[in-house]
Amino acid sequence: MAAQAKSKPSAPAGATASTGSKKPKDYKSLTGRQKAAIFLVSLGSELSAEIFKHLREDEIETLTFEIARLDTVDSEIKQAILEEFQELMAAQNFITSGGIDYARELLEKSLGSQKAIDIINRLTSSLQVRPFDFIRRTDPAHLLNFIQQEHPQTIALILAYLEPNKASVILQNLPDEIQSDVARRIATMDRTSPDVLREVERVLEKKLSTLSSEDYTAAGGVESIVEILNLVDRSSEKSIIESLEEDDPDLAEEIKKRMFVFEDIVMLDDRAIQKVMREVDTQELAKALKAVDTEVQDKIFRNMSKRAAAMLKEDMEFMGPVRLKDVEEAQQKIVSTIRRLEDSGEIVIARSGEDEIVV
Repeated sequence: MAAQAKSKPSAPAGATASTGSKKPKDYKSLTGRQKAAIFLVSLGSELSAEIFKHLREDEIETLTFEIARLDTVDSEIKQAILEEFQELMAAQNFITSGGIDYARELLEKSLGSQKAIDIINRLTSSLQVRPFDFIRRTDPAHLLNFIQQEHPQTIALILAYLEPNKASVILQNLPDEIQSDVARRIATMDRTSPDVLREVERVLEKKLSTLSSEDYTAAGGVESIVEILNLVDRSSEKSIIESLEEDDPDLAEEIKKRMFVFEDIVMLDDRAIQKVMREVDTQELAKALKAVDTEVQDKIFRNMSKRAAAMLKEDMEFMGPVRLKDVEEAQQKIVSTIRRLEDSGEIVIARSGEDEIVV
């Protein structure tokens, strides 16, 4: 009877595993890394090795260090950590199924209000659950129909939280009169307060599942709009950039600088590279190649005669150390040449979603 009283039934697939169970006294003093180390030890070496295959090298080093530091671990602490893991996994499944609010509701019913809040807070901070999670699972065509009547700032906020490939589909299909305005708003966006996010989500809540975060979340910025514009079709990109040049020349220039970086030259076909080479100064090319990896250098050398490639390599060698600023300026000149040749139709830069050209 005593043994039966102490044993716990195995936890179901839901979130009821730890209802009523008390955490050991020392449990609260454990760090997240220590809990992860104990969790891996509890799983055994074979399962832990499988998990390690999916981690970064620095994460593996950190966990290995924590595992090495472990002393004898109380069975109650092991059980508490396994229960916490199960709760977090259940909560994550609920979020995937129906968003934060759905997850909170189910957890409150099974674990109580405070426990549900604790789990959701841990999960959102560790997994960095972002606003508009449900929107990101919506088909771009449906989302376009839904949001294109919204204010440009609202559209910009939503696109900033979408994956760039989905955001690009929506941006290039927005009405011409708001397209560049939305792009500008994404580029100049910095941080959005929880209050603003909640207000926007409230407007969308009838059709889309909402979630909110108590932390300020970073979205938008020049890098965000660059990622999006790199994926839209060339005509939409050109139209947006031209409009931005009229409204905010400095911002347009900053975006253009980042849209096609020198290392992207490997995306050009051999014919395009040869065309570019005829347009650029050899000394500038030698400088530009000083700070790039061998893949980029090899792509250039392969499109030159053996003699010309040998001379270019000599120029790079005899040039000696070059200031990074000079290298970047040389690279930017070549990028400008590439953009000019694309604008005139003399070369084609491969873009996501566009058909390949067969000659």
